[in-house]
Amino acid sequence: MLQQFPLIDQPGQALRKPEPAFLTDDSAEILRFAAGALKAGMAAALVTLVAIRGGSSRPLGAQMAVREDGFYCGFVSGGCVEAAAAFEALDVITSGEDRMVKYGEGSPYFDIVLPCGGGITLSVHKLRDASPLLAVLNAMEQRQPAGLRYTPQAQTLESAPPATKTGWRDDYFDVSYRPCARVIVYGRSVEAEVTANVARAAGYDVQTSDGFDPRTTFALMDADTAVILLYHDLNRELPVLQAALAANPFYIGALGSKRTHGERVRRLSELGWSEQEIARIKAPIGIFPKARDAHSLALSVLADVAAARLRCASQPEAL
Repeated sequence: MLQQFPLIDQPGQALRKPEPAFLTDDSAEILRFAAGALKAGMAAALVTLVAIRGGSSRPLGAQMAVREDGFYCGFVSGGCVEAAAAFEALDVITSGEDRMVKYGEGSPYFDIVLPCGGGITLSVHKLRDASPLLAVLNAMEQRQPAGLRYTPQAQTLESAPPATKTGWRDDYFDVSYRPCARVIVYGRSVEAEVTANVARAAGYDVQTSDGFDPRTTFALMDADTAVILLYHDLNRELPVLQAALAANPFYIGALGSKRTHGERVRRLSELGWSEQEIARIKAPIGIFPKARDAHSLALSVLADVAAARLRCASQPEAL
């Protein structure tokens, strides 16, 4: 079993001061940073949040990548332990021995207190092979789920089944990865334009369309896609809605009042769609009603999309 070690300077060893290379909590960017280090002939470590006691600002599986030159990226907390974790990672890179480190509640580091009042445990693993990281990155580029499996006793990191859920399984810890959420915004209006711009700023893969294109619509609507219909015309939106209902996006939302949605339901029922299928449509769209301007509507809609994405992530069958 791995033990928790304090960070101790070795005599005569120059301690490198960790510094953020850039700020990100995007899994693909973190793994790409680590894989790039190995490809360049640099040693690197992967830090993973493997246990939470009480509250935490990051979910299980949150990660950091640390290079031997002290540069790192990623977050395993709200920013209060990252530098300390990077120091641990540098020591692991030097010693070649993985370790588990506790911060906050239950930690020997009395001077590192988490604002949330809880505690976290991090695994710190010296990377020896970029192949598992590259496999995850390739899968996400192909818009497929992927996973990594860390076994502390063997100090190994390998690919995990893509249907896994983040967490401990016996003596190993799995991390699940999903491709970037895609948002398809349908409609030619100021609401559609602003919503697309806000979605891009939020880091989504954004596609826009004025209408239904059978050559591309089904290919775009995968399980990691949100379909947003901001038409003011039921006739124009119906082909898109039917395509979305036939596909498997994690979110389908449509603009309009309750009266408009009632007419939408009636027409879809006449076209043969069941009550359960139609219930997948969020209408009126968004988290708060009667958004009166394009910007408040965009925030309302994308907050709804983000909430739906989190719900999917918490369901084992969605992973």
